[in-house]
Amino acid sequence: METPDFGIPERLVRGMNMAEQHEYLRTRLSRRRTLVTAGAVASGLLTGCTAATAADRPASTATPASLAPAPATSAASGAAVTPFGRHLSFGADPRTTMRISWQVPAAVHRPYVRLGASPDALGQRIEAELRNLHTPGVAGVRPEVEQYYVHAALENLLPGTTYYYGLGHEGLDPADPGLLAAVASFRTAPARGESFVFTAFGDQGVGDGAAALDRQLLAAQPAFHLHAGDICYANANGRGTTADGYDPLFWDRFFQQNEPVARSVPWMVTTGNHDMEAWYSPEGYGGQLARFSLPDSGFDPRQAPGVYSFVYGNVGVVALDANDVSYEIPANLGYSEGRQTAWLERTLRGLRESEDVDFVVVHFHHCAYSTSAHASDGGVRAAWLPLFAQYEADLVINGHNHVYERTDAIRDGEVGRRVPIGGSTDPSRDGTVYVTAGGGGRDPYGFPVGAEDSYEGHVRDSESLDTFHWTRSRQPQPETVEWSRVRHRGFSFLSVEAESGPAPRLKVSARTHTGLRIDHFEVRRGH
Repeated sequence: METPDFGIPERLVRGMNMAEQHEYLRTRLSRRRTLVTAGAVASGLLTGCTAATAADRPASTATPASLAPAPATSAASGAAVTPFGRHLSFGADPRTTMRISWQVPAAVHRPYVRLGASPDALGQRIEAELRNLHTPGVAGVRPEVEQYYVHAALENLLPGTTYYYGLGHEGLDPADPGLLAAVASFRTAPARGESFVFTAFGDQGVGDGAAALDRQLLAAQPAFHLHAGDICYANANGRGTTADGYDPLFWDRFFQQNEPVARSVPWMVTTGNHDMEAWYSPEGYGGQLARFSLPDSGFDPRQAPGVYSFVYGNVGVVALDANDVSYEIPANLGYSEGRQTAWLERTLRGLRESEDVDFVVVHFHHCAYSTSAHASDGGVRAAWLPLFAQYEADLVINGHNHVYERTDAIRDGEVGRRVPIGGSTDPSRDGTVYVTAGGGGRDPYGFPVGAEDSYEGHVRDSESLDTFHWTRSRQPQPETVEWSRVRHRGFSFLSVEAESGPAPRLKVSARTHTGLRIDHFEVRRGH
């Protein structure tokens, strides 16, 4: 893992956890007086990302000092400020709630959302919250940066209903006829079970591959999209030099890239190791709190915004923060002091007790089972796999390794049932299938020596592969495995069609950025 560079001397940073990095930056670094806002990126004045890999750590439930309401005196003329970077997420209940988030290039007065049943009838007005994210400057590296994110909570919506919305603030009314082209729409979850599709990947970033996958997502028309962490890479693969500074403005490009999808499809993210940013809070998630508005599901969202659950149709979805349990990148190891794992147990138990839930899907960043570059994380296995087995998780989706890799059904660490391409499995009998969907747009990884790509139309089965998993001592422990069933290098995403009724099933497929299908299988229960 490369050494992170936040302006901390290399001799110090290797021994620091995330909280210590944050405290160092907060108290020791001087700021440059030059100020850059998101508007500079929005207008094309600043682009590019030179950044460094984050390492991670302990939690604070206090609001980060760098995240605060924007002062009213800084508000610009509303008519000159155009919203950008729209992205949706669910509230606690996808049938009746929605969160709309966006950016503005300068602080504005009284932001709001207009909502209605058609683009030209936006009669309802919902007030929004403006969050100011301040990034200190580093002398000789970058100026300080102000970014402004806006969030509106929509409640008491009707299930299974299409709504249209526009974004406004003092001086800008989305109901004006000249602004109708900027009106977008979303659809709430149905009141009763019906078939739907959701998509997933991790490790996206900004670039041609990521943009091509966004176009594929639009064609798939998912009800929601799961992002398994390493979202933007504003904090990317640094070399421990001042040339590899963190670039918060890369987030602006990320939200602009994804807006054609995320303005209508809820974008349900969780946190990866590159999403911990020491500038904002002791655990590194202050930036996430500014940029996203995710469900509050009983685990403190001020501490870990990427930990939540929701139910859509007959599928319960659980998002976890694997930085809390990772042996490979341990600087945030144990920051929740076991609270996240206790919450996971309660959540899985509740979902399994619900008569409305047929399937449980879990997504998080670090891999439980993979043979690619980062391989498997022993911390994930130790903390969470017993719970996945106890409550019969139906599908686990990870990122971290920039490949597509899919296991057989795994029970007690071994192959419970071989699941070839086109096969099916019952988790109550066979165990859980784990999918690494890390081909979301960043440069692809490879597989171990001797492990060929093996995917639909190009099957090259291997009886066993030599790989490793990370131990608590941060040492790789070699292991020979038989569970790696499908492997593909390149950009890809996961698509899951959920069917309800007397014979519910998940029809899972994987496709490349060109639409080529590289895997498909089914998950069934009680067959």
